[in-house]
Amino acid sequence: MQANRSKNTKPELLVRAALREAGLTGYRLHWKKAPGRPDVCFPGRRVAIFVHGCFWHRCPHCSPSRPKTHPEFWEAKFARNRERDGRDSALLVSAGWTVIVVWECRLRRAVRERTLAELVEEVRRAREGMGAPRVVEVGSPGAWRFRRLRARRRSRRR
Repeated sequence: MQANRSKNTKPELLVRAALREAGLTGYRLHWKKAPGRPDVCFPGRRVAIFVHGCFWHRCPHCSPSRPKTHPEFWEAKFARNRERDGRDSALLVSAGWTVIVVWECRLRRAVRERTLAELVEEVRRAREGMGAPRVVEVGSPGAWRFRRLRARRRSRRR
């Protein structure tokens, strides 16, 4: 696990590049004063962006594989990660922050543009003070699309 980076990952770099390209600068990286140390943080406007890796944070969209060895350890670890993510988001929202979550799989080439455009729009909306503090998951497929993708995967496996 030592080789797995926690900072400056490719998905995180993609998000930061999109923010710079949209002219949204002035953010802090891994700001220690915010609960959970968001990957990208706009302290003045209280916007926190978490870029979650699908494997470590157990993505609800792509259902990543589970390790075969030591399943009890991994289940406990994944549960702790999910619990920590929820706790950090709740602390930020209760403190008046808007929390934006970007999943690694939503930054793949096929859906990257749409996800990053939605991210930029959410950051602009939050920076302009529109809307109450909340948790926003950008790039998520609609429920109807998610079911269709899952059905397509099942048919490929057969």
